[in-house]
Amino acid sequence: MTEVGGYFGFEDLAYKEYYPDLLALNTARNAFYYTIKAYKIKKIFIPYYLCNCIEDTLLKNNMPFEKYHLEKDFEPIITKKLGKNEWILLVNYYGQLSPQRVEALKNKYINVVLDNTHAFFQSPIKGIPTLYSCRKFFGVADGAYLATEKNLNEEFETDVSKDRMKHVIGRFEVNASEYYSEYQKIEVALDMEPIKLMSKITKNILGAINYNKVIEKRNSNFIFLYEELQGLNKLKLYIPNGPFAYPFYSENAVDIRRKLAEMKIYIPTLWPNVIENEGSSELEKRYAQNILPIPCDQRYDFSGSNSNEAEIIFDHMR
Repeated sequence: MTEVGGYFGFEDLAYKEYYPDLLALNTARNAFYYTIKAYKIKKIFIPYYLCNCIEDTLLKNNMPFEKYHLEKDFEPIITKKLGKNEWILLVNYYGQLSPQRVEALKNKYINVVLDNTHAFFQSPIKGIPTLYSCRKFFGVADGAYLATEKNLNEEFETDVSKDRMKHVIGRFEVNASEYYSEYQKIEVALDMEPIKLMSKITKNILGAINYNKVIEKRNSNFIFLYEELQGLNKLKLYIPNGPFAYPFYSENAVDIRRKLAEMKIYIPTLWPNVIENEGSSELEKRYAQNILPIPCDQRYDFSGSNSNEAEIIFDHMR
């Protein structure tokens, strides 16, 4: 029976998701595992240049896999022909694989799963199962979308996010640093979650976002950084729509990251496990250590007259 009366709870917000027709799940890694099950994949090729969560998911579920290396433009190096029911996980690093490049790789490898966790606003391509992460782009504690033409004939419970929101709400009202340990705990807890449907709270928040404004701000900030830093950046970049971050390559990245952190500008080291992995190529180790993913999202206005963040960043990059 529905409760009547008492105090108010979280309001129902405008229900307009960006991907209303995609399968809404709890995490991107579970969207990945859902794909493996739905497409009856028997073996999958994954990149060395990636976090451990995908490999851990495969190991936990006794799924055969093989690792591949990358070219400097983030494309895979796989010389062998994939067998029947063998697939490749194609990762769209920093949104640098344009739809045209993805199509070309699909034609080359045939069986492709696309990881668009760095490319939320790059639309899915017919015939390519594609996964998206919500919390890498928006203020939610969990959530993922999956573009799939095959669905599992299984019932999944709906996730519950109420106990994961402390760091999201805390950062909104105070500072990120005060809730970073809470964020880390949630990250670990999400690793243990099975496939579930997206929570009501996450769906509600995602339905209220002004996506056009988000895209506009991300594009503006990326282009501003691109124009200011392209002479210093050793990466040749494609300008994606609604980018995840601006990837700046510098051999002095460790020192730059430390100096910026002292000024409360936090630039993460994505996939530090790659640096320690003996199987990683020298290129992949350099990329993991030296690519600085500079935030360029909707929280900032780098081209504005009061953009202190941009000036601090440029002072350390030049």
